[in-house]
Amino acid sequence: MKKNFRKKWFWYAVIGLALVGAGISVVGEAIIAKSNDQAWFLFGTFGLILVNLGLCFFGTAVGLRYGNR
Repeated sequence: MKKNFRKKWFWYAVIGLALVGAGISVVGEAIIAKSNDQAWFLFGTFGLILVNLGLCFFGTAVGLRYGNR
């Protein structure tokens, strides 16, 4: 049972960190597009969604890791 929680915690943390990194990259691309007077709104919105989704996954991982003590 403990191994299952550890595996679940690990994958939630990895997915969360990957989504946060991807979201920050997409937001950076939106900032570059805005500075070049190109379409940026959908890129920025999608990037913020990815960042928030990653934070939710990572928060769940923290809850799994420290909430079951």
